[in-house]
Amino acid sequence: MIISATEFKTNIGKYLTLAAEEEIIITKNGKRIAKLTQASEDKVEVAKSLFRILPCDASLEQAREERLNKHERID
Repeated sequence: MIISATEFKTNIGKYLTLAAEEEIIITKNGKRIAKLTQASEDKVEVAKSLFRILPCDASLEQAREERLNKHERID
């Protein structure tokens, strides 16, 4: 379910209850800013969902450098 931040603030109790059953995506100005999920999420399934996202030859250092470059300010 996708809802706006305003809708979430207005009905937070309702969405906290719904999060036990389904994933809630919160948007602000049409952009996704947060995801609300159940607290007892199956960690094995989450890990399995990450397989094949990174290339086989990726290193931790490469990932760190790419992340830092992504947030570098250009002035």
